[in-house]
Amino acid sequence: MKNSNMMEYTDKEYCLEVWGDMACFTRPELKVERVSYDVITPSAARAIFEAIFWKPAIHWQITKIEVLKPIKWTSVRRNEVGAVASVRTIKAIYIDEVDKDNKLVNRQQKNTLLLKDVGYRIWAKMEFRSVSKRKAEGDLFSHEPGKDENPMKYYQMFERRASKGQCFNQPYLGTREFSASFRLVNPDDEALTPPISEEQGGTKDLGIMLYDMDFADKKNIQPMFYRPQMKDGVIIVPPINSEEILK
Repeated sequence: MKNSNMMEYTDKEYCLEVWGDMACFTRPELKVERVSYDVITPSAARAIFEAIFWKPAIHWQITKIEVLKPIKWTSVRRNEVGAVASVRTIKAIYIDEVDKDNKLVNRQQKNTLLLKDVGYRIWAKMEFRSVSKRKAEGDLFSHEPGKDENPMKYYQMFERRASKGQCFNQPYLGTREFSASFRLVNPDDEALTPPISEEQGGTKDLGIMLYDMDFADKKNIQPMFYRPQMKDGVIIVPPINSEEILK
């Protein structure tokens, strides 16, 4: 690929190992009580990379997800607020607000089906978006960057931040209450833990799964889906312009 100054470069691929005690990658079709997908979604994986490093000039494209731990489930029942706060209803959301029968007004118990003890190895390409490309897509901020913008500095910034465990905000596994730990993986310098095997449930059709949101029309953002196949714990994620993406 080449930018406006004819400088040659390639999209660089990185690998993160991510783990946590619990995770919930919520199925959008189940809205009353949360139920997680079997594995992390590409959009949730992308958000982890963006929490570590993001700039308008780059885009993270998830390429592969490796499941490092067997899929295990747990159920949690929690008290949740049943109404959104507003000026009109602000008095009704206090936890001790009760009706005439001494029952809580805006509190309700809901079950959540979560994943527990999760571990993933996520591969992603940092795709550089040149000034000319962003200008053509109408995606430039009020301050225009210099025309000599170099993707190499972004590679170095991400590598430095990820290797030190730095992030702009705490990465999480589906919802913010389930924080994620991470480390930068160098596949050339270390032996990689193998993904789960077929005997551990590592080969299965995961069904229709959320891929990401389509931001092409910012006034009408739509979800995109795909049907991933996990083989020996490995999921190959197609690019966003693939025919495998369901819009």
